[in-house]
Amino acid sequence: MNDKVNLWIVGSIGIDDIKTRDEDRKDLLGGSVTYCCAAASFFARTGAVGVVGTDFPEEFMNRYRRFGIDLAGLQRKEGSTFRWAGAYSDNMIDRTTLKTELGVFGEFSPELPESYRDAEFVLLGNIQPDLQLHVLGQARNAKFVAMDTMNLWLDIARESLLKVIAKVQMISLNDEEARLLTGLYHIRDCAEAILKMGPKYVAIKKGEHGSLLFSSEGVSIVPAYPVKAVTDPTGAGDTYAGAFMGYLAQKGRSDMKTLREALLYGSVMASFGVESFSLERLETLTSAEIEARLAELKAMIAF
Repeated sequence: MNDKVNLWIVGSIGIDDIKTRDEDRKDLLGGSVTYCCAAASFFARTGAVGVVGTDFPEEFMNRYRRFGIDLAGLQRKEGSTFRWAGAYSDNMIDRTTLKTELGVFGEFSPELPESYRDAEFVLLGNIQPDLQLHVLGQARNAKFVAMDTMNLWLDIARESLLKVIAKVQMISLNDEEARLLTGLYHIRDCAEAILKMGPKYVAIKKGEHGSLLFSSEGVSIVPAYPVKAVTDPTGAGDTYAGAFMGYLAQKGRSDMKTLREALLYGSVMASFGVESFSLERLETLTSAEIEARLAELKAMIAF
């Protein structure tokens, strides 16, 4: 798979054990790259940048291939793949981490294949900010770079994190992280402060309540699609981000109208992803189902 991609995504690739109120599943394909790339692949030629160990099943690689994900940026190193285990409370929102084993991910140094370096769209998944800077420095033609982060980096790598924020067009974070980053409380104040740090857009996620997109042009509110039954919420945010970036890459532009449409697609794709474990629902998903649910979501918010 040597064709050039128009979107590449860097982040974690893992094998997960997940326990919910109804099921206890072991050895599931997971990680931010997994969910992001699978969702993005419905819209754009997408490349995965990550690392796996020698224990990573070939069937997982084949699942990536069936989505059409380019794997030139995926490294395989001697050792074990990143493993994570978590348990959800009955509300399917609160989650307890039971195990984290970094394996080869602990020494991950992302390298871009030549076929990725001219891609115009980039998604920096939630990895150490210095690694985000390292891999972004290898891109030659990135026009729209979005990044994800978490409160850990605010605590231990704040200076590097601020350097990344200054280089991207958009940052995505939840309301708690926005407050930690800025020291402010009201979400609109937080967003305005983050915009001054360099990005053109700030997306603040509010879980089941949707997200808000802030820019100098104003505020856009996109609700989450009301799913009838959530089976596994793992990776919902990554699925959202992947679909969002995939749609932008498909359109080849990032004006406010396109961004709003991309947010709607993100909400729709995330709603499908939580209907089953790992990529199981996305693997059966059709374009017709996506468009039907998008139309349904638009009808819900029209007035």
